[in-house]
Amino acid sequence: MRAAFATSFNAEEPLAALAVGERPEPGHPESDWVTVRVRASSLNHHDLWSLRGVGLPAERLPMILGCDAAGTDPDGNDVVVYPVVADPQDPRGVSILSEHHQGTLAERVAVPRANLVPKPAELSFAEAACLPTAWLTAYRMLTACGRVDEAAAVLVQGAGGGVATAAVVLGVALGKRVYATSRSADKRDRIAALGATAVEPGARLPERVDVVIETVGAATFEHSLKSAAPGARIVVAGATAGHEAVVNLRRVFAMRLEIVGTSMGTPAELSELLELCAARGIRPVVDRVVPFSRVTEAFDRLASGAAFGKVVVDHDG
Repeated sequence: MRAAFATSFNAEEPLAALAVGERPEPGHPESDWVTVRVRASSLNHHDLWSLRGVGLPAERLPMILGCDAAGTDPDGNDVVVYPVVADPQDPRGVSILSEHHQGTLAERVAVPRANLVPKPAELSFAEAACLPTAWLTAYRMLTACGRVDEAAAVLVQGAGGGVATAAVVLGVALGKRVYATSRSADKRDRIAALGATAVEPGARLPERVDVVIETVGAATFEHSLKSAAPGARIVVAGATAGHEAVVNLRRVFAMRLEIVGTSMGTPAELSELLELCAARGIRPVVDRVVPFSRVTEAFDRLASGAAFGKVVVDHDG
């Protein structure tokens, strides 16, 4: 079957480690695993980190990339693949598809049957394939971790990427006042079109916020602290601009701030997210849909940093 996979690592030029070609059909390590025909998948920065050799040991190469997918199960049902698999070999107790088990950027992928979530008819395969990683992370950051139902205002740092853009859309849909930062004037215009108030990084906000969505890291963390209202939750799920932030602990305890780390979510939360999108007409922000025959272009787009929203691969193309 055709697939996009890592054959080596290249920390400086990750796309040089990307291969596209034929790979064996997926195996079933346990009896409860099934094979899904992939109709669409979406890219994540996790794929680029894998090509750099981060989180993927050399002995697991070649490794099919991809965490996200929507497709059809053996019974003909349209499903979304939940990408987190129990993994006793991993110190986290779990791994994500393409770390230990082969990923979703292939014609077919094998997963535990329990990892299949019904795809609502209202969502296309391309839209549904955006949700399991970035959108699920944003949903959990806002709900379970950020307790956004108690909030009036939300700050999203570094909007434009998958998680941050999802947080903007979901925050607005949930009726919150959303502020979002971006260094790009073009992206700020697009953020504003989504219903948020777009500001430059570090700008003083007109109010303190109850929830901060933080995926940038060291470059924005001081601003996140200063923008937080008393009792606010700063939820961290990434550090694209540095993982060693300076934290003013006096502000943390004086303002009674909560700093919460998270990633991904649960199958139940993915089901909730799918139902929310279907019921409220919420749709993922898709930068572009690329046929699998041009999958390298999708990786180029992601690596360029110019994408606004998700880059999707159409496996029927």
